[in-house]
Amino acid sequence: MGKIVWLASYPKSGNTWLRVFLHNYITQAATPHSINRLTDFSLAECAAALFHAPGETLSDEAVQKNRPRVHAELAGLGPELVFVKTHNANLAVHGVALVTPEVTAGAVYVVRDPRDVAVSYAAYLGRDVDETIRFMAAPGAVNGTDEAQVFELLSSWSGHVRSWVGGRQRLLVRYEDLVAEPERYFARIIRYLGTGEVDQARLTRAIGFSSFAELAGQEARDGYEASGGQGRFFRAGRVGVWREALSPAQAARIERDHGEVMGRLGYLA
Repeated sequence: MGKIVWLASYPKSGNTWLRVFLHNYITQAATPHSINRLTDFSLAECAAALFHAPGETLSDEAVQKNRPRVHAELAGLGPELVFVKTHNANLAVHGVALVTPEVTAGAVYVVRDPRDVAVSYAAYLGRDVDETIRFMAAPGAVNGTDEAQVFELLSSWSGHVRSWVGGRQRLLVRYEDLVAEPERYFARIIRYLGTGEVDQARLTRAIGFSSFAELAGQEARDGYEASGGQGRFFRAGRVGVWREALSPAQAARIERDHGEVMGRLGYLA
């Protein structure tokens, strides 16, 4: 039986980009991997089909009772490492861990400046930016259950980061570093996963196949199933877009809400 490596992040922080890169690198794709076939290689932990039969609905407490079973089944899909995406905070609900430690080998946690997250998340959800900023500050913030997924407890942005950072066998990667020096920081991820010595040509090809131009082009041409019909998923991926998109008051509110964690991560330097 294998164990899970969690691909974890707060929403709109680079999780899908990470998954696309890993698909292209580890499978040694000869052409860019389809964004609509990410489950070929990594699964989304919150998929409703993992928890209950079609048409069935479960309470949050019932979902939590099922999580250890679901996680054990996911771990059993491979002999060694199984890659699973999650937006859950690394906390417990109804006395049950959202990340089952017994089947966990490690985690790659991608973090992004919450000011840029607010801009991207608001556009994706079609929400007002101020509403999104308030949501990101709420300790009980949840992505609710629907036909496609069970609930995810996000917590606040700061709470989410604190829940994941600092634990054993976890690799923290800043989105901004992946953008600025992709070969250095994606190589760090490959070394963390222990999949052998980094092949430079393979790394460069996988980074190219995972570029935002490629991902946005695929979405424009083929659509992206995981968007759920909401806003465009691959928008720009730029660092520092908040400087143009947020008012001074909005930026100050985020810094007030999350300043302690932002400072630790170098976002207020």
